[in-house]
Amino acid sequence: MLLVAAVGWFAPGCASTVLKEGAGVALGATGLYVPIKPLSELKDARPLGDYKCFELGEIKDDVGGRVPAEVMERLGEQFVKQLGAKKLPNDLAGKTLLVRGVIIHYEDRDMLAFSLGPLEEIVARIELVDKAGGRVLGVANCVGRTETRTTLGPARKAEGLAKAIVAWIAANYPKKGPEEVE
Repeated sequence: MLLVAAVGWFAPGCASTVLKEGAGVALGATGLYVPIKPLSELKDARPLGDYKCFELGEIKDDVGGRVPAEVMERLGEQFVKQLGAKKLPNDLAGKTLLVRGVIIHYEDRDMLAFSLGPLEEIVARIELVDKAGGRVLGVANCVGRTETRTTLGPARKAEGLAKAIVAWIAANYPKKGPEEVE
């Protein structure tokens, strides 16, 4: 009887863990951004409409070399992949927006994270820069986070960081396709 009660008590938690881990495989890492210097004071403005090319520039490690090389290697390919997923243009002859920044926090598997659940994250202070003029248009903290055992590791944190950066760009890009922008 006690065994049945124990199984009934713990089974829902196990089921939710299985579902969460399965979702982690399907959806991958998460990315979010917090604007520090917004691109526009107007909430519904889409100030990036003139840009047709998005270039990932240098992202520096500002956490004492703790960021694995794999993060930097994977960030570029994930950036391109996420741009495609958001259907943002990639016209190399068009006006270019440069993305650059510094990694200000990197957390991998440690005991505190695992006591709260599997959690790894990378935080970068990102600038969006008009490449031709060198003017910084906006600044945000972009966070790549993995929250399941199936999404742990440097490659997935790079995926989450790329998702955050591209989500910030997409949120400030016109909703219509570039050929439909008036």
